Amino acid sequence: MAWLLPSFAAMNPYTYAGYQLWSDSMLPMRHAASLVEGALRGWKEMGETPQGRDLGAFCEQIALAGLTHARPPFDIAPVEVEGKTTRVVEEVTASTPFCDLLHFRKDDASVAQPRVLVIAPMSGHFATLLRGTVQTMLADHDVYITDWRNPRDVSLMHGRFGFDEYVQHIIDFIGTIGPRAHLLAVCQPTVAALSAVALMAEDRHPAEPASMTLMAGPIDTRVNPTRVNELAKSKPIDWFERNLISMVPFGFAGAMRRVYPGFVQLGAFMSMNLARHIESFQEMHHQRAKGEPAKADAIRVFYEEYLATMDLTEEFYLETVDTVFQRHALPLKQLEVRGRLVDPSAIRRTALFTVEGERDDICAVGQTLAAQDLCDKLRPYLKAHHVQTGVGHYGVFNGKRWERHIYPRIRALIHDNEPSPAGVNARTQPMVPLHAIAPLARESSVADDQAQTAIEGDDKQAIADPE
Repeated sequence: MAWLLPSFAAMNPYTYAGYQLWSDSMLPMRHAASLVEGALRGWKEMGETPQGRDLGAFCEQIALAGLTHARPPFDIAPVEVEGKTTRVVEEVTASTPFCDLLHFRKDDASVAQPRVLVIAPMSGHFATLLRGTVQTMLADHDVYITDWRNPRDVSLMHGRFGFDEYVQHIIDFIGTIGPRAHLLAVCQPTVAALSAVALMAEDRHPAEPASMTLMAGPIDTRVNPTRVNELAKSKPIDWFERNLISMVPFGFAGAMRRVYPGFVQLGAFMSMNLARHIESFQEMHHQRAKGEPAKADAIRVFYEEYLATMDLTEEFYLETVDTVFQRHALPLKQLEVRGRLVDPSAIRRTALFTVEGERDDICAVGQTLAAQDLCDKLRPYLKAHHVQTGVGHYGVFNGKRWERHIYPRIRALIHDNEPSPAGVNARTQPMVPLHAIAPLARESSVADDQAQTAIEGDDKQAIADPE
C-alpha cells in the first residue's frame, strides 16, 4: 500500500495547489464575462453598436483567459469516400487506465482502407491537437489514435506510467489493430514509436507495421539543437524533479499523483512565442470590435484547443528528459525498454518516412532524419525523407501545407506499402507522382518546395506555433 502514501521528496508540492486556488478564484469573473458576452449577442440593438462590439470583444477575452483540463471533442466532420459523404463515429477499440485506442469508424465500412495508428504526443495537450491531421487522413484511411488521459484524472491505484509503459501501449495497440497496419507518430512519440517497431521487429511480432512515418520528432537532439533542447540539458535531472514536479491536489481522481503540470508546460510553450500570442489576442479583439468575426472566430477556436492542457506523469516526463534530451540514449544505441536494448537495426520490413519542417524551432531539421541512419538494415527503397519549406513545428501536421504537400507524400508511401486491394480502393484522390517520395540517395525536394511556396505565398498554417 506504499503507493498510496504521497512522497514530498524532491518536488515542489505547492505549485499545483496554488495554481488550482488561483484558477478557482477566477471562475466567477470568467463566468460573468461569458454571461455578458452572451447577452450582447442576444441583444442586437446594443451588441451590434461599436460600443457593444468592443465590450463583447473584451468580455470574450476575459472568458477565454483561463485553462481547461478536459479533452475537447474531436468533432470530426463527415468525409467523402469514393464520391459518397460518410459520417464518422468515434469508438473506443481498446482501453487502459491511461489511454483509449480511439477508432474513427465510418458508417459506410464497405470500402477497405489502409489502417493507420496515429500516435499523439503526451506533451501538455490532448490528442485533439491532431484533429486536423485526422480529418485530412480519414478520406483515404481507416484511422485510429492514441487518446491519452489526463493523469490528474487517473487514480494512484493504477500505478506508474513511464516511457516503458508508453512503448508497451504502442505495441499493444498495433497488435489490437492487426498485421500490416501503418504507424504515424507526431513529435515527442517518434522515439517511442521507433523503439516499439524495433522491438516488434526483433520479436517477429505478427502485427509488425507495414510503414512508419515519423514527423518532427526528437530522435537525435544533438543535431542542430534548439532552445528547447538546450534548456533540457542546462540542468541536472534532479533540478527538473525539484522545481517542475508537483502533486495533483485533492478533489481529483488522481489526487496525490506526482506530475509535471500541463499549465507549466503551456507556459513554457507560450513564452517561446509570447509576442505572437499577444498579437493574436489583440487581433481577435480588433476583428471582433470591427464587426468582422470570421478571423476572430478562427483565433478563438485555436485557443480553445491550445488552452486545454493535460499533465504528464512524473516518471514519463523525467525519463523522457533524461533518455531523449540528456543522454541521447536512442542514437547512441543505449536505450532500454523494460531491460531490453532497443536496436533499430532490427527493422527490415517496415518502410520508414521521416518529415521535418524548415522553420521548426522545437525539433530542428536533422533531428528526425537521424532515424534513417539508425535503421541501417532497411533497404534504400523502403526509406524516404522530406523537408517542408516554410513551416514550423505545428505546420508539419496541420494547416494548408500539411494538406497540400506533406499529406500526399504520406498517402503515397502508405499506398505503396499496402497489400491489395485496400491500397487500390483507398486512393480516392489523385496521387502525387512517386518521385515526390524522395529516396535518401537523391537531394531532398527543396527546389520543388520552394516553387510551391512561391505559388502559395506566405501561407500561415496556424495562429501561433504551439509546440
